[in-house]
Amino acid sequence: MSSRKAPAASLKPSFKARHMTMIALGGSIGTGLFLASGTAISSAGPGGALIAYAAVGLMVYFLMTSLGELATYLPDAGSFSTYASRFVSPAFGFAVGWNFWYNWAVTIAAELAAATVIIKFWFPDSPSFLWSLLFLAIMFGLNVLSSKGYGESEYWFAIIKVATVIIFLIIGILMIAGILGGKTVGFSNFTMDGGPVHGGFFALVGVFMAAGFSFQGTELIGVAAGESENPRKHVPRAIRQVFWRILIFYIFAIFVIGMLIPYTHPSLLQSGVDNIGVSPFTLVFERAGLAFSASVMNAVILSSVLSAGNSGMYASTRVLYSMAKQGMAPKWLSRLNSRGVPVAALIVTTAVGMLAFLASFFGDGVVYVWLLNASGMCGFINWLAIAVSHYRFRKAYIAQGHDLKELPFRARWFPFGPLFAFLLCLVAIIGQGNFSGDIDWLTIIATYVSIPLFLAIWFGYKLFKKSRIVPLQECDLSTDSK
Repeated sequence: MSSRKAPAASLKPSFKARHMTMIALGGSIGTGLFLASGTAISSAGPGGALIAYAAVGLMVYFLMTSLGELATYLPDAGSFSTYASRFVSPAFGFAVGWNFWYNWAVTIAAELAAATVIIKFWFPDSPSFLWSLLFLAIMFGLNVLSSKGYGESEYWFAIIKVATVIIFLIIGILMIAGILGGKTVGFSNFTMDGGPVHGGFFALVGVFMAAGFSFQGTELIGVAAGESENPRKHVPRAIRQVFWRILIFYIFAIFVIGMLIPYTHPSLLQSGVDNIGVSPFTLVFERAGLAFSASVMNAVILSSVLSAGNSGMYASTRVLYSMAKQGMAPKWLSRLNSRGVPVAALIVTTAVGMLAFLASFFGDGVVYVWLLNASGMCGFINWLAIAVSHYRFRKAYIAQGHDLKELPFRARWFPFGPLFAFLLCLVAIIGQGNFSGDIDWLTIIATYVSIPLFLAIWFGYKLFKKSRIVPLQECDLSTDSK
């Protein structure tokens, strides 16, 4: 009986406008801003960090407008995999789908490891394994209840992050002006040692990489569009906020840090989940005379880490479910429960995330580090797929005689936008390896192993399934309007 009901079930349109907005807002605010921004400023100076983050921010804006055009025209939980299959080739879509799933399944493990380190701030002698089980159970519980459970939790996680950044910016501006702290700092820290940019070209490229990782997660709006109550209205609204979000939260925050803390400050290089007391946010709050700033930032960063793990579990589960529906993953992974949750795909994703986390306990974490390094490249491959899919979609749309005015949301600056994003993604991918000075070939291999794996999956599917590039005139432009 249950086997007859399963095909009739479908994902539930659960996300309201406020959920979509906060999923978009919260996607790129996390440890990249709260922690990695300090290392970026230390490496390239405040001016170098601003240049790198602004360039990546512009690239992400173009990528999100490309994704916005695709997601409003064809809202689908499979997102990147579906678009790549329809507008490029089924083999490309197959490789993109598995790449995206692996990327976020391993991210779940990474966030579990980070959360256990952060919690030791308050409970230093507690067992890590129990904390990881607890956090995994919370993430699983939020996702297994309904898509609305994920949407509500992300809404509140994002509010915590947004409120923290806004408070930080207000306090920082007051300190720069001398209203707080009693002394006007001016541009003395920003322009010290003759200029705001330091470290040369390779330092700038290194910060460019870090900025790219910081912004990964913004693309989750494309997956969430498949369960939005009104994707053609809610997705464009969320997408339009991307540029202002990046400008206000990243560019202004880095400017404030660069104005208040010298880039030579030794603590900026030490900032990490195991040393939140020297996060640039914590340092600024402490200078403002705010007590318990380290504890507050520890709690905020813990919420960010859990948010990233929660989002990873949601997105990878939906893409796995969608691939199963298309025959690109085992069919049983497409089963839904009565609440419209792909439980089988969720259980498999959770299990893989947990196994990857367990790898951190064996062989001094070598297996885990390799998995994590390999997944880091996957995010840039996903971004490349968005740019290629949008370029092909727009060309197919015109080739088949459609009027661009009929699109519910149209990305500006085409074809410059996707081409610019594509080229910058290539630069980011090539620049992942540190080829200056002494080369660590094991690290280089771990960093780049995702590329031959992606190509092997792509061309393996192409050979076995006789898949080909879909001609523009044959691209499937059919859609179920919501």
